[in-house]
Amino acid sequence: MNGAAGPAAESWILRLYIAGRTPKSVTALANLKKLCEQQLAGQYQLEVIDLMEHPERAKTDQIVAIPTLVRTLPPPLKRMIGDLSNKDRVIVGLELDLLGP
Repeated sequence: MNGAAGPAAESWILRLYIAGRTPKSVTALANLKKLCEQQLAGQYQLEVIDLMEHPERAKTDQIVAIPTLVRTLPPPLKRMIGDLSNKDRVIVGLELDLLGP
């Protein structure tokens, strides 16, 4: 997990579901870490769930494709599928574009 948020900062909780060290999974994790450090430094927690190690999570968390990114906080819940290489799409999909300056 990364960056504990201060009391005045909004906390973002993200989960990235992967399946082992596939090229798409590795790329998605690298892209997400870079984006989070640029946009949410000190304001996010990232949990990486490897479905090869925890296959039951696919059903309980309703994951149908990998890699899948889930934003649990702030509400509403948001999901994105893919390697997260399109930075603009990820920013809009996670609603990072709505953050103030």
